Amino acid sequence: MSVVIDHRPQKGPAEPARLRRDPAPSRLKYRLDRIWLTPLYRRAVRVGIPAFLIAMTAGLWLADEERRARLTEGVTGIVDRVQSRDEFQVRMMTVEGASPVVDKALRAMLPVDLPASSFDIDLTALRLQVMQLDAIESIDLRIKPGGILAATVVERQPALLWRHARGIEILDATGNRVASVTSREVRADLPLIAGEGADLATAEALDLLDAAGPILPRLRGLVRRGERRWDLVLDHGQRILLPESGAVTALEAAIALDRAQDMLGRDLTLVDLRKPSRPVVRLGVDARNTIRAARGLPLLAPDGTIIEDDKAGG
Repeated sequence: MSVVIDHRPQKGPAEPARLRRDPAPSRLKYRLDRIWLTPLYRRAVRVGIPAFLIAMTAGLWLADEERRARLTEGVTGIVDRVQSRDEFQVRMMTVEGASPVVDKALRAMLPVDLPASSFDIDLTALRLQVMQLDAIESIDLRIKPGGILAATVVERQPALLWRHARGIEILDATGNRVASVTSREVRADLPLIAGEGADLATAEALDLLDAAGPILPRLRGLVRRGERRWDLVLDHGQRILLPESGAVTALEAAIALDRAQDMLGRDLTLVDLRKPSRPVVRLGVDARNTIRAARGLPLLAPDGTIIEDDKAGG
C-alpha cells in the first residue's frame, strides 16, 4: 500500500482583510488647496512675502547712518564718472537762422558754460526760456554727435510799425511784438498803424494795405478808432473813415470812385464811409471859400473860422 505525501504548504488560519485607504484629501488639506487657488493669495506668497523680507532687510541695513553715507557717495561717484565722460561733453554751440542780436542773446541764455555735460543742459527749460524773446517765432534745440548744441531759429518777420501811447513797436503779420524802435525812420520801409488795439487787428490792417495799392504812395498810415474800426490817413491832410465791417469793400469802392472822378485829387479833407450806403465828404477850406465867395458869404480862415470883414470891423 502506497502513501501519498502532500508537500503543498498548509494554509494557516484566515488573515483579516486589509482596510483600503480613502483617496479623498483631509479637510485641512482641502481648505489649504482652496486657499492656494486664490490669485491674491498666490501673489502674496510668491511676491509679497519675498518683497517684504527684502525691504525689511534693506531697511535694517540702511538704518545705519554711516552705511547710508557710503552708499550715497558711491552712487554719486558713479553718476559723476558717467556724466563726465567725453562722449557726453558739449563743447560748442551753433546757431542757424538768427540775426547777430538774437544769436548773442541766445548764447547768453545758455545755463552753463561750455564745455559742459549734456546732463547739465535741460533742453526743454532752455527752449521755454528762449521763446521769451519776442523776435523768435520757433526754435529747435538738440545735441548732435561730436558735442555740438545745435539751435535752429525761425525769427518773426517784421510786417508793421505800431505807434501807441508807450512808443513804437515792430509787429509781425500775426500782431506779435518783434522789437521796439525809437522812431519811424528806423524802419521807414514798414507801413504804420496807430491806436490802442491796433495790434489785435493786424490781419485786417494788412488786407486794407493790399486793397490800397493804387493810393499806397499817398498812404501815411492806419489809425484804429475805438478798437473797432480804421481810419485811412493820406497826405495833404486827407482821411478816409472806414466802417466796422466790410472795411476792405468800402475802401475798394472809394478807390474805384477816385479812379472814375479823381475824388481824392480834389480839395477834400474827409471821406466818411462809415455808412457805405450814405457816403459823406468834407470839403477843404479853399473849396468852401470858392463856394462862399460865389454866394457872397464871408471867407474862412485855414482853421475854419470866419474871417471878419475889415470894413465891418471899422
